[in-house]
Amino acid sequence: MSWRTLFSRHKKLTPFLQFSQNAPFRSSIFHPLPFPPSTATATSRNFHSSRVTAQLGAQLGSQLRNSLVPSGSIADEEDADGTMNEFLSRFVWMMRKKVRESYPDSDKGTVDTMLLVIVERVVSELEKGGFDGVLGAATATFRPGDNGDFSEDLWRTVWEVSNNVIEGMNKERKKEKMKGFLQCDEVKQMCRFAGEVGIRGDLLRELRFKWAREKMEEHEFYEGLECMRKEAEAEEHEEEEQGGTEHGDAGVGVAEEGGKVVGLPKRKGKIRYKIYGLDLSDPKWARVADRIHEAGEVMWPKEAKPITGKSKIVTENILKLKEEEGSDELLRLLAEWVELLQPSRVDWKSLLDGLKQQNPPLYYKVAEIVLTEDSFQTTISDYCRLIDAYAKENRFEDVERMVKKMNEKGMVPDASAATELLHMYCKAGNLERAKQAFEILKAQGFQPNVKVYTALIMAYVNSNDPAKGEYLLREMDTKDVKPTKEIYMALLRAFSKRGEVTGAERISTMMQFAGFQQTKETCTLLVEAHANAGNPDAARRNFDYMKNLGHKPDDRCTASMIVAYEKKNLLDKALELLLKLEKDGFVPGVATYSVLVDWMSRLLLVDEAEHLLGKIAQQGEAPPFKVQVSLCDMYARAGNEKKALQALGAVEARKDELEHADFERIIQSLLAGGFEQDARRMCGIMEAQGFALSESLRMALLKPSRKFPKFR
Repeated sequence: MSWRTLFSRHKKLTPFLQFSQNAPFRSSIFHPLPFPPSTATATSRNFHSSRVTAQLGAQLGSQLRNSLVPSGSIADEEDADGTMNEFLSRFVWMMRKKVRESYPDSDKGTVDTMLLVIVERVVSELEKGGFDGVLGAATATFRPGDNGDFSEDLWRTVWEVSNNVIEGMNKERKKEKMKGFLQCDEVKQMCRFAGEVGIRGDLLRELRFKWAREKMEEHEFYEGLECMRKEAEAEEHEEEEQGGTEHGDAGVGVAEEGGKVVGLPKRKGKIRYKIYGLDLSDPKWARVADRIHEAGEVMWPKEAKPITGKSKIVTENILKLKEEEGSDELLRLLAEWVELLQPSRVDWKSLLDGLKQQNPPLYYKVAEIVLTEDSFQTTISDYCRLIDAYAKENRFEDVERMVKKMNEKGMVPDASAATELLHMYCKAGNLERAKQAFEILKAQGFQPNVKVYTALIMAYVNSNDPAKGEYLLREMDTKDVKPTKEIYMALLRAFSKRGEVTGAERISTMMQFAGFQQTKETCTLLVEAHANAGNPDAARRNFDYMKNLGHKPDDRCTASMIVAYEKKNLLDKALELLLKLEKDGFVPGVATYSVLVDWMSRLLLVDEAEHLLGKIAQQGEAPPFKVQVSLCDMYARAGNEKKALQALGAVEARKDELEHADFERIIQSLLAGGFEQDARRMCGIMEAQGFALSESLRMALLKPSRKFPKFR
């Protein structure tokens, strides 16, 4: 038979071959299996292998049934035709490449004719019994005619190409399915939340694919359960029909109920192949397909390589490696693992995930080593993830080292890492680095949230600089970020402690505009602010205003009011206030008595001070530490050596709690009482604590003592 005759026999497949010549399908590169040399002749009747041919028909039908068409989904002929059309298009496109590789000297007409012979043989086998029959032909066999047999190598090539085609169709189907889950409402909602908390870039992309994949797996799981339920119902229905047939007529092949035939109609006729009126032989479609394929590789994350054999043993050794075995052993195992597996980024991430679950102490070491590997393709997000992990565990030195490495490579931390750095530096009290992290956040266009502002404001408060914290509070107001009550109270306490009345009143006013009503705490802090500023009249006005609001003054507020009178030495007004409060049922507590003891000690009223100490003891509480400072001052200036040294010993035992003013007061009183040696010793302690001597104290130390030294 001539090639012209053979070509005329297959004229019905000519559009199919024209389409497949430049078909826009792409797949991975496969190693070609050459055709036998004798297939270069006009016919292939000299090659036969009925065993391989039978296996191809049965297995190809089973593959199409299991991989391309879900169980029970063959509802009409159009779906079947669409699936078969796609299969044949891909098959011819891949087969053309292999034929050209095997016969590079053959012209286009010869190659087309070879493809016609191969396609006709495959199609004829698929058409036996219809498409439905092929899909169910997992155990069927077929016997090729004498004029259509191929060699065993050719059937093997056809089988491999068919497998690759089905695999590619499966991947395309899975990609299309994945696209739907990427756009589902739940995944969008999770991505929106992740964006609000500061997750951006590659990390958000990976999380989105992870969530979509989980939703797809969940959907497939329930879909499989539904299919299993339908199959079980079909089997039960079949058994019922068989039972009814056994009791009925033996010659009836199909049961009838109410005049309706119970059974599935079988597909008959040829497989139809349509191109939908679109000429895909134009070369532009090949370029379009290339671009689609490249975009799919970017969107679809790659899977890690299967770890088997020796590489599996090395991986297990890495996962089980103990931290005390040293870094040399770890580097050796990693080098061996790289040599065996030739890993990509996906393989490295799979190893790190395993270490994070099974060997957390070793995870950080390997993660830092991986950042220097070229095959890992390190990005800014990788550094930032490691910085986040170190910051959450308060490993400040490791964070500094990673930030230094990033700066050396010219990288800037992203918003998530900058937020973690800011929290860490604020917690450590490093304001300079915290401000740098805050500026990085604003430079990247990230809107700082309440937590970021709170951390930075509290850092300013702890460093005794509430003015900068108030500036950030006003910045929050301009950016519509609502401050919490805790932020206002922290700033109010800081201003009150420093005696900055203007700042305290501003914060109190801002609280009221923000909707927070004045409480006993806020009123007390305003009284303390005026007391520390030495303004008793303003303190009394706030004290009376608090009573008008219905808040009963407590021991702390009363003590603050007494401090205000003490600074101006208004003892008569203080006693008048105490008598008035006692008539209203107020009972002084430890705080009030402590302030009065300090006042009496300054006035050298020893008996009155000791009487007040007895009042504190009656309440069952130990005197506050500041009372010991007052007693040391009083006894030293009164010349009571025994009690002065006793109080001085109590003060030295808790020297870390002393402030600059306390040191100055104790040293001045010791010099005034003639305890020059003890005064100089306290000067040494003061300098060791990081406080500088005032000029007046230096001059007092240079003056000779006016009293005789104490002999002990």
